[in-house]
Amino acid sequence: MSGNYSPQKFINVMKKVIIVSMGLLLSSAVMFTSCKKTSNNNNTAEIATESQVQSDDQASVATQTDETTTDASTVVENVIAISGRGPLNYFTPPCNAAIAYDTLNAAKTITITYNGLNCIGTLLRTGVVTISIPAGVEWKNAGAQLTITSTNLKITRVRDQKSITINGSEVITNVTGGLLRNLASIGTVTHTITSAGITITFDNGTQRSWQVAKQRVFAYNNGVVITTTGTHTEGTTTGISEWGTNRFGNAFVTQITDPMVIRQDCNFRLTSGHVKHSKLLRTVDVTFGLDATGNPTSCPGTGTYYMKIVWTNAAGVSVTLILPY
Repeated sequence: MSGNYSPQKFINVMKKVIIVSMGLLLSSAVMFTSCKKTSNNNNTAEIATESQVQSDDQASVATQTDETTTDASTVVENVIAISGRGPLNYFTPPCNAAIAYDTLNAAKTITITYNGLNCIGTLLRTGVVTISIPAGVEWKNAGAQLTITSTNLKITRVRDQKSITINGSEVITNVTGGLLRNLASIGTVTHTITSAGITITFDNGTQRSWQVAKQRVFAYNNGVVITTTGTHTEGTTTGISEWGTNRFGNAFVTQITDPMVIRQDCNFRLTSGHVKHSKLLRTVDVTFGLDATGNPTSCPGTGTYYMKIVWTNAAGVSVTLILPY
């Protein structure tokens, strides 16, 4: 040992080494915790964004495509050569839409060109929808099918100017037969809507493909009542109405767990229903037909309806948002 060595000096040096080492360990722990916290915060924000935006996107696409198919069914019923019955005395065409008929060929078509607001002033629509029916088919008969093809159908929500553009085809099948004009006497008419893929372009330029499988039951109760359920099954999940890829590039499945109800006496507004979105970062539950406080509301269908969006965040805490639709 060196002559300068002493036990006390050795102890002092070791204390300094221990203090420095503990400081480094503490710094590392703080940095790790900070990174972990930031990661959790980012994940929470990502979950919130996808939960909210996907719920809004799905509600918009479903509502707006359903309105288009309702227009198509109504227009077809006014054409004797396609419906198989006389014209409707109460027929009201879609607002701000030009309708052209080609019934001379064996396969008949109707073209709707939208260029303005819908009848209740909630949606601004531009673009073309073509309705075609095979030769020899009358729409009043059970099993009859219409093909509805949207071409650059841009639909803008008036309240916030958000838009979607739809391209592609859906097939409507008149499962039970019968015409909507006769609902008060025949009870119900059931249609299914299917699509192997419609292309949705969102207002941020993102383009995605969605598939559709729905059943719509039309009944009469102080006006037309439309009850929509999903008909697709994946594994043990039933009642799926839409599936595909959302604007974030993530797969999604939308399941209707309580039927979606649209009422004519509420201005053809969606007044109730519940869906579940899965295959996302989190499963999201959405309830429709609410007021701004989250309580069920009803007719007359003026003003804004709200949906309640519920999911569980990265910390395991349930989060609720109430948004207009």
